[in-house]
Amino acid sequence: MSMTSKERLIATLNHQAPDRVCVDFGSISATSICAGAQDKLRKAVLKDQSYRIKIAEVYEMRAEMDDELREAIGIDIIGLLSAKMLMGLSRTNYKPFTLFDGTEVLVPSELDYDLDQNGNMLFYADGDRNYPPSARMPKGGYYFDYLIRQKPIEDDNLNPDDNCEEFSLLTEDDLQYYGKEADRLAKTDKGILLAALPGTSFGDVALVPGVWMKDPKGIRDPEEWYISLITRPDYIFQMFEKECEIALQNIELMANAVGDKVQVAYISGTDFGSQRGLLVSKNTYRDLFKPFHKKVNDRIHELTNWKTLIHSCGSVIELMSDFIEAGFDIFNPVQCNAEGMDPKTLKKGFGKDIVFWGGAADVQGTLAFGSSEEVYRQVRERIEIFNEGGGFVCAPCHNIQENTPLENMLAMFRAIEDSK
Repeated sequence: MSMTSKERLIATLNHQAPDRVCVDFGSISATSICAGAQDKLRKAVLKDQSYRIKIAEVYEMRAEMDDELREAIGIDIIGLLSAKMLMGLSRTNYKPFTLFDGTEVLVPSELDYDLDQNGNMLFYADGDRNYPPSARMPKGGYYFDYLIRQKPIEDDNLNPDDNCEEFSLLTEDDLQYYGKEADRLAKTDKGILLAALPGTSFGDVALVPGVWMKDPKGIRDPEEWYISLITRPDYIFQMFEKECEIALQNIELMANAVGDKVQVAYISGTDFGSQRGLLVSKNTYRDLFKPFHKKVNDRIHELTNWKTLIHSCGSVIELMSDFIEAGFDIFNPVQCNAEGMDPKTLKKGFGKDIVFWGGAADVQGTLAFGSSEEVYRQVRERIEIFNEGGGFVCAPCHNIQENTPLENMLAMFRAIEDSK
């Protein structure tokens, strides 16, 4: 019997074979399509040349997946997004904007920027030019890069509170927003992923520079941050303790606000792997991160029916057992071209204990630079491997980039459709 999208997701999360593979594009920051690429895809699929893509996240210029395109390409998941974007911009009022490549989109009306003498776009946190810019989009580029604003570090004066100033308890306004959004999305037949749970993504390097903050304090240089995992572990642990206290309270508040309308919660976006191996040692993960991941997952599983998702790029096969022991139910983005991340090895070794969310198309290689035949073949093979017996949400190995050929995106969706 045919399942609804929500039923399909629930079966998948419970490692049961669904009626067809469950599909996600756009619910989280690592399954999305950049604006220019989605604009090409939408025009090809829906033949609407006048539609302006709405930006879901300005920092990466990721597109919001609209309802019409979601239905047309058979997507099962909707993301319950945060009230504000990474750069602190609200998701309320929008204005027209043209990307460097000429793509016409809609961005938050609060987006304020300057162009420097070279034509680069400079963003100032909260629009305050009394402070240095926090992000820059190079002329001709596709998305923003953070700008390092690290103050001189005096170890004797380091205060873990400085690296926790961005974490706070959800306000009543926040909770009303999430509650209303959950109610709205629950009226569809889609599965719902909570893409924002403040305070649970310990050490996420995307948050370290504080691009939305005018004057961030503490350790804000990502390179210095990674070094500090080794040279200042006590400082990091104290910071995580404070962050975790906030996170556990926010979990309870969010559980009361959205209840079981949500099936999945995005917990951690911290990357523990590079292309060739781990970014942190196994002992560093076990000493600094795993205790807090377990506390967060245990609280969520105690209070809700949500399944929890960890996102980590790179070669992390050596940490998969630790992720499972820490209580994670889902792993994303499944970067199969990283060293050791062979699909068959992952499925055989861990497929009974964790759901794989992603891995269907290599956005770094085949999807961007291969032929449409190669894309089709890769996607069919990945679905056949990962979806055996359930436990697989079909999504790319991270965001689909701006310069991805249209014919390759269409081949990817043909392969998904032919797998149903």
